Amino acid sequence: MRSADGCRAARAEKKYDVGASDIEIKMGNTGPYSRPASSYGTMPKAMAAYYRMINGQGGVNGRKINFISYDDAYSPPKTVEQVRRLVGQDGVLLIASPHGTPTNSASGTT
Repeated sequence: MRSADGCRAARAEKKYDVGASDIEIKMGNTGPYSRPASSYGTMPKAMAAYYRMINGQGGVNGRKINFISYDDAYSPPKTVEQVRRLVGQDGVLLIASPHGTPTNSASGTT
């Protein structure tokens, strides 16, 4: 039989996937900030601005969004490299709105 304190401790113990905590949600993105498709780099820039606005309003249920976006130059090999960096080094919870069929197909984010 558990004491009341033991029940509270069990309920207070929260488990999150990598990239999520009580205070933060890490989101990753790759976008074409350079090279021929760089005009589409405005999309992840707009996403970053939106998440800054959300954070300024208190975040999502009190959690701040840490939006990490890297240039993939719309190059499938570069996308794979950047997605590995986001997942392996940065520890993001998810990859949000990557741009382009060839880059998504190469990185397996679809």
